[in-house]
Amino acid sequence: MDNNILSALKSIDVASLTRADWIAVGMALKEEGYPVSIWDDWSKNDVRYKPGECERTWKSFHGHGNPVKAGTIVQMAKDRGWTPFGGEDGCMAWDDAIEYDGDDGFTGFSQEPWNPTQDLITYLSTIFDTDDRVAYVTNDVWKNEDDKWVPSKGVYDRTAGELIASLKKHPDDIGATVGDWKPEAGAWIRFNPVDGAGVKNENITKFRFALVESDTLPIAEQGIIFRKLELPIACLVHSGGKSLHAIVRVDAEDYDEYRKRVEFLYDFLEKNGVSIDKQNRNPSRLSRMPGVTRNGNRQYLVATNIGRKSWAEWMDYAEGIVDELPGMVSLSEFKDNPPTLPEELITGILRRGHKMLISGSSKAGKSFLLMELCIAIAEGRTWLGFPCKKGRVLYVNLEIDPASAINRFLRIYEALGIPIRHSDDIVIWNLRGHAVPLDQLVPKLIRRVRDQHFDAIIIDPIYKVITGDENNASEMGAFCNQFDKICTETGCSTIYCHHHSKGAQGAKRAMDRASGSGVFARDPDAQLDMIQLELSDDLKNNVRDGNATAWRLESSLREFPNIVPVNFWFEYPIHRIDNSGDLDAAYAEGSPMGNLSRSKKYTTAEERKASIDAAYDVCSIETPVSLEAMADYMGVSTRCARDRIKECKDEYVIKGGFVAKISKTENRE
Repeated sequence: MDNNILSALKSIDVASLTRADWIAVGMALKEEGYPVSIWDDWSKNDVRYKPGECERTWKSFHGHGNPVKAGTIVQMAKDRGWTPFGGEDGCMAWDDAIEYDGDDGFTGFSQEPWNPTQDLITYLSTIFDTDDRVAYVTNDVWKNEDDKWVPSKGVYDRTAGELIASLKKHPDDIGATVGDWKPEAGAWIRFNPVDGAGVKNENITKFRFALVESDTLPIAEQGIIFRKLELPIACLVHSGGKSLHAIVRVDAEDYDEYRKRVEFLYDFLEKNGVSIDKQNRNPSRLSRMPGVTRNGNRQYLVATNIGRKSWAEWMDYAEGIVDELPGMVSLSEFKDNPPTLPEELITGILRRGHKMLISGSSKAGKSFLLMELCIAIAEGRTWLGFPCKKGRVLYVNLEIDPASAINRFLRIYEALGIPIRHSDDIVIWNLRGHAVPLDQLVPKLIRRVRDQHFDAIIIDPIYKVITGDENNASEMGAFCNQFDKICTETGCSTIYCHHHSKGAQGAKRAMDRASGSGVFARDPDAQLDMIQLELSDDLKNNVRDGNATAWRLESSLREFPNIVPVNFWFEYPIHRIDNSGDLDAAYAEGSPMGNLSRSKKYTTAEERKASIDAAYDVCSIETPVSLEAMADYMGVSTRCARDRIKECKDEYVIKGGFVAKISKTENRE
C-alpha cells in the first residue's frame, strides 16, 4: 500500500492542482503517517512553491473525526491515468478514501435507513425559531426556455412551529405538510425567515444565514474543504445533484451588515481555492429542502452544527488565515538543522528574495547605476566591485522615455567594453505615462512575472508610485509592505531607488539621507547611499573627464557587515571605481569636516578679511545680503561668519541677520 501511495503521488502534477487539492494531498499524507518532507519535495515541482509553506500548513492539520485519507491521492492519480501496481486490490477503494467514513456518503444514498421527515424536522428546528415564518416551494414550479425547473414564490406564511407539528403528525408523508413536489424538480426552502408578506430581500426578518455552494469542485471535496475551513455551518444539505448546500451562520444585524459579511465569506473561500456560486449572496435565496427526492436522488441532511459555533468565533479563525501570518516555531527545531540561507545575489550586500534601497541626490546617475546592476546580474559580472550571481532581472522603468531607456542600456554595454551575451535576461517594462500607485501596480506585476523565473525586480524610481505622505511613518510602512509582497509572492530580490531630502547631507548618517520618513532607512534589508564628494583644485585639474563627478557609496546592511565605503566617479554613462585612492581624503558635500578644512585656510586676519570681501561681492548680486548666504559661501557656520564680520566692524555691519557694507562717509561720521 505504501509504495502504491508514493507511486500515485509521483504521477500527480502538483502544478495542475488547485490549492484545495494541494491541501487535501497534504492532509492525506499526514493522516497516513508520512513526514512533511514527502509533501514538501513533491510541492517543489510547482512554481507557486514557497519555502517553509508546507511546514506551516502541515502544523495546521490537527486531525478530524472524519479525516482525509490516502484514497484521495489514489483517486487523483487514477483520474490522471495512473494504474496501481499489483492490480486494483493493491489500493484503497474510492469509497474508503475520500468519503467521511460513511457519515454522509456524498456520492449517493446513505447506507443508513433514511428518515425524510426527521431530516426536515431537524433542519427546521436548527435553522428557525418556532415563531419564524418559513418560505418554501414544492409544486409551484415551471420550466424555463432552457428546459430547467424554476421555483416560483411558493408558500411563505406558515411558522416553523406549525410545520414541525404537522410533520410529527404525518411522519410518513412529508407531502401532507408541505405539499407534493414534482419528482424531477425536487423542492426548495429559504434559509432566512420572512415576514409573511413576500419572499424578497425586504421581506427577510432575520439575517442569520448565507448559502455556500460550489458546482465546480467534486462533491466529496466540497465536504472536505468546508470542514477544513471550519465554516460555521448550521446545516449541510446534499442537493440531490452535484453540490452540497452549506447553510452558514453570518449572524448579521441588518441587510448592510449581511452583505459585508457574505462578501468577506465568499472572498475568503475564493482565496482558499473554493470556487463558489456568487448568485447565492442574497438573504432571500432558495436552497434545497432536505427530505425530498429529485430525479431519483435524495435531497438529504448530511450534517448539522459543524465547524465553528458562530460567525464571531469563525472570524477569529478566518482572520488568522487571511492575515497569512506564519506560525510560531521553537528554536530547538533548528539547533541541529538550521535553515539554509537564501543565496547571495550581490555578494556581501543582498540575498535572493530580500529588499534593497539605493538613495542619492538627483545628480548621482542612479538610473544609470541601476541599469549597470541589471547588466551585472544578467552577465554575471561585478557591480561597483561586488560580484553578482548570474540571473534574470526585470527593470521597471517609470521615468525614462522607452527609446531613451533602451539606448541607455546599449551605451552602458559599449562603455563597459563587454559583449552583449545575455541581453535576453534583461526584461524592461516601460511604464512612463502608465504608472499607478504601488498597491495597484503590485498585483499586476506579480501576475505578469509569474513563471518567468526572475531573480531580481528593479523599480526605478519609487516617487512615481508612492502612496500617502512620505513623511508619515504609518503610511510609508504600508507602502513598503508592498515590496515585501513582491519578494514573498515572486521569490525575487526587490531593488528600488529614492532621492535625498533637501539640503546638505554630509553631516548625516548614510541611512538618514533618504527623503521622508525614517521607514525608508529601517525597512530594506540593504540600504546603499550615494553622496557627492567635494574635489580639491588639484583633483579637479586631474580629472580625465571634465564633466565627471565624484561619489562615495556607504551602506546600512541587515544581513552582512557594512561595507568599506566605495569611492567612484560618474563618467557618463557609467560609474568607475577610484582605484587610485585620490578620493580617499575627499569630504562629502556639506560635511562639517570639509567646512573645518576650508576654514583652516584662513589663518591670518588678512586672509579672513579677504574671504569676507569675496563672499560679500558674490552674495550682493541679490540684495539684501543675508548672513546665512555669506556663511554658506565661505563654507563655515553662521556663528563663525558672524565672528569674522565683527572683526571687520569698520567696513561691515550685521542687522537682523543681514550684512551691509559701511560707506566711507559713514566711517568718517
